[in-house]
Amino acid sequence: MNRARAFFFFVLSFCICRDIIAQVVAARLAGDEVVAVAHAHELPRYGVKLGLTNFASAYCVGLLVARRVLKKMGLDETYAGAEEVTGEMFEVEPDEDKRPFRALLDIGIVTATTGHKVFAVMKGAVDGGLDVPHNEKRFPAYTKEEGFDPEILKSHIMGEHVAEYMELLADEDEDRYKEQFGRYIKEGITHEDIAEIYENAHTAIRENPDPVKSDKPVPDRSKYKQKKATPEERKANISKRITELLSTE
Repeated sequence: MNRARAFFFFVLSFCICRDIIAQVVAARLAGDEVVAVAHAHELPRYGVKLGLTNFASAYCVGLLVARRVLKKMGLDETYAGAEEVTGEMFEVEPDEDKRPFRALLDIGIVTATTGHKVFAVMKGAVDGGLDVPHNEKRFPAYTKEEGFDPEILKSHIMGEHVAEYMELLADEDEDRYKEQFGRYIKEGITHEDIAEIYENAHTAIRENPDPVKSDKPVPDRSKYKQKKATPEERKANISKRITELLSTE
């Protein structure tokens, strides 16, 4: 094996205040190469306008980056992944002609707590068709005594935990409901719409995972770059500086 050309793929997941980022990165000796990237702020294209940093949206980001990289590699039809959300453990079965796209999860400095959103990204990537080694121990509600409950994971993926909380607040504390879910109210979204929104988003992502180029103008940074002096100009500057120093003595 030529070690200079050998590389591994990693799924990097970042959860920040207002965004979730998932990247598929090739770790090469010459330097890391980003193969594909997906952001939570892309989800409004697929119908998810609010709650872009919750567990369900994190799953969508993982699904998006998986379908995006598989389409780029020409593997999207061979490895469709889990097309229906069940919450069950899913593993990609190798095809006879083409091996699955394997990547390792890299969560950086994030503490690997049970139910963290980085594992929602991973689950989305796995259901999207990537081969990411994992087990069920970091999914929501897992305990050593009771084990893994796929129904709880499914409810989180479909945003049902958010819908239940919305319904609870609407019934028990209307003022707090209006304060906490004011943007949902403005968009006309109720607790009954949440699961359907994410289900439609999963379908839309699979239909068209391609990124859209930003229409924002590219800033002109050329004015900040100083023109590099030629060797002749540098010699002339040195001679001028020496002359100035000698004249002052």
